[in-house]
Amino acid sequence: MHKQIFVNLPIRDMQRSRAFFEAMGYAFNPQFSNDQGACLVLGENLHAMLLVHDFFKGFTAKPIADAREVSEVLVCMSCDSREQVDALVAKAVAAGGTTPRAPQDHGFMYAHGFEDLDGHIWELVVMTGEMPPAAA
Repeated sequence: MHKQIFVNLPIRDMQRSRAFFEAMGYAFNPQFSNDQGACLVLGENLHAMLLVHDFFKGFTAKPIADAREVSEVLVCMSCDSREQVDALVAKAVAAGGTTPRAPQDHGFMYAHGFEDLDGHIWELVVMTGEMPPAAA
């Protein structure tokens, strides 16, 4: 199957977006980054390509959704602990992001998330226990 994922997200301001994610502790792969696009490293084989609008338009004939107005995707990433989830959300808010909803504790899973500067929603989850049995 697949070995890597690159989620492509349109952004308005490269410098602001890079500063936002760097303030959260993330790094960028310089091999795949320039003024038009930046490769945000989320994990060993997990990446988000932050593409300025004019460059993003070269990949699609469809209009670019304004993520501050409509939901076009929910990016969900696993974390190692509740503390990591809460720490990343706190860093996002300190860097100018927002929290679209309160933390959710489902017993077997804890989730919280943030919206980045362009309105993209990033969900952070940690599995904290056994999943409940599936409904019949």
